[in-house]
Parts: sequence; C-alpha cells; structure tokens
Amino acid sequence: MSRVSPPRCALGAALALLLVGCSSEAPPAPPPPEVNIVTVRARPVPNVIELPGRVQAYRTSEVRARVDGIVERRLFDEGSFVRAGTALFRIDPRQLIANVNAARAQLARAQATAANARQVVARYQPLLADQAIGRQEYDAAVAAQRTAEADVQAAQANLDSARLNLGYATVTAPISGRARRAEVTEGALVSAAQGTLLTTIEQIDRVYVNFGQSSSDLLATRRDMGSGRISAPQLERVEVQLILEDGSAYPVVGHLDFLDLSIDEATGTAALRAEFPNPNAALLPGQFVRARIFAGNRADGMLIPQRAVKLTADAASVMVLDTKNVATPRPIKLGAMVAGQWAVLDGLRPGDRVIVDGLQKVQPGQPVRIAPPAKR
Repeated sequence: MSRVSPPRCALGAALALLLVGCSSEAPPAPPPPEVNIVTVRARPVPNVIELPGRVQAYRTSEVRARVDGIVERRLFDEGSFVRAGTALFRIDPRQLIANVNAARAQLARAQATAANARQVVARYQPLLADQAIGRQEYDAAVAAQRTAEADVQAAQANLDSARLNLGYATVTAPISGRARRAEVTEGALVSAAQGTLLTTIEQIDRVYVNFGQSSSDLLATRRDMGSGRISAPQLERVEVQLILEDGSAYPVVGHLDFLDLSIDEATGTAALRAEFPNPNAALLPGQFVRARIFAGNRADGMLIPQRAVKLTADAASVMVLDTKNVATPRPIKLGAMVAGQWAVLDGLRPGDRVIVDGLQKVQPGQPVRIAPPAKR
C-alpha cells in the first residue's frame, strides 16, 4: 500500500500558528508624559485683597418740606444737574404771607405799648424826685416798661419766624448735584411735621465705594503686618482699583479713606470705604463693583502661572512633582491675580516644582519626564 501525505495547506497553517504562539509577548510600556514645570520661589509680591462693594454718592441730601401747604409747581427737570440754591418747588404762600402780616401787626402793637410805657417812666422820674408820687408807683411803671420791651422782642421774633417760613415756601437745593425724580406732584399736601420727602439730590463728581472684609481675614492681615510679612502703607496711601460688572477696569485709581475698628455683629465684617474721582459719572450710586485693594507688599509671596492652576467651584489645586518626578495633586489657597499670575497664599513652599504645561496627559501618582528648557 502506498502512504498518503497530508495536504500542504494544512501543514502551513499549523506551522504559522506555532510560530505566532512562540513569539507572543507583552507590548512595551509607554514612555512617561513630558511636562514643563516651574520652580516656586519666594519674592516680594503686591498684597492684593479683592472684595465686592457698592458705589455710594459722595454727598446725599434729602429735600423735605419745612412748612405745611399745597405744592403749586415743580421748578426743575427730574434727573438734571442742579446747583446749590436752585429753586426746586414752590408751595402756596398765601397763608404764610398772612402769618407775616399778622406778626408785623403784633410787633407794631407791642412797639406802641412800649413807647407809651417809656413816656410814663419819663414823666414819673421828676415827680419821684419831688416826692409827688410814691416809690411803689414808680417801680410799677418801670416794670410795665420792661414788660412792654420784652413783648416787642417776642413780637419781633414771631415776625422773623413768619418771614423764615415764608422763605421756605420756595424749596431750594441745599447742595449741588443730580436731582432724582420728584416724590410729589402739583397739588400734593406737604407737611413740615411729617417731613414730607420732595426729592433727593446726589453729588457724584466723587463717589464712595463701600465694602467689608471678614473678621478672620482682617485678623490674619493684621497679624502678617505685625510680624513684618506684609509691609503696609498709611491708610490714605492704600490704592484701590475697581473692576466693573462687565469685567473691565475703571481707569481711575482711588484710595482708602475709612476703616471701621469694630465688627458688624450681623455680617461679621469690618466696614471699609474708598474714594474715587468720577468726572464723567461713569460710576452710579448703587452700582455693584469689585474692589482690588493694594495693601502693601508680601515679602515672601509666591506667583505661579495661571494655566498651572485647576479651578473648581470652591477650590484650587496644582500638580506638584516629588523627588522621583511623580505627580501629586495639592490644594492651594489663591490670592489675587498679579500680572497674569496667581498669587499663592497657602499650600506651596519655595522650591516646590509645579507642572505648567502637559497637565492633560498627567494622572495623579504617575511619573513624568521633565522637558528640557527651551533655548533662547
């Protein structure tokens, strides 16, 4: 019998499977990701405190009624600029004019009575010397004269008061500024006793910005100043910059002019105030702003690039390398932005190596490879 040989195709397939099984090995591990780092160094950094605030008019005057009566006319344009002494409202003066006339008549009556009393005393003086009248009668005449003269002074005061009230019938602006809308209309009854509000005038060529700092932050700042970590200028030399609601910076720098030395029990904050020139009325009372207070310099400050920081809703962190170039996340406390870099208040030490570029390829606990510095 002749031997049957297996097909050639079957032998080739078996040989191929055998070769694949013998050469199967694990793929090589990928190289560590390459990153760029920055080494943290201590250096003088501006101590910037950023706080929310509200704009307040430099001076505010509530214009109120000082006499009773009916408003006859409004004499100004609502929202316009008015100067001190400008007439704003006119109150019906007829009753006030009548009061002036009555006071004037009362003064004339008192003056006539006083003149008669003086004549009586003048007639009694020679009679007293001749003992034609008694001392008691003369003294009574002198007392009547003094009473009449006192009545003249009282009547004169009543006339002055009546004239003053008549002047209040024309309501004038106590300060220069922008008048808000009128709170009363023609025909309204106003009262001096109730102090009816007529309008409000605000002077805004300069403005205040009010804000508050928490008691804990204030305590930490004062402690750093006492230890010398922060060199602080005098209060009136502390510069303040405003950031408007649209994110733009107000072009004029202001200065602190008030720091309350007590803590508000309701809010737990200390009140601060800054003054700003406002020549173009760009800042309006009640406007919300953010104030950046340049409160001296922090001697051991640290700055890191903005792109090295990972921000969440309530925290910030960076990736730090240890001695074996293993990446480790570390939470930090940020201050304000200084020249495009974050000021770090806590969480880093001089000499720490922070990853700046390549963060998207790095996982916590993973070793990395530091890219060589770029040639310049």
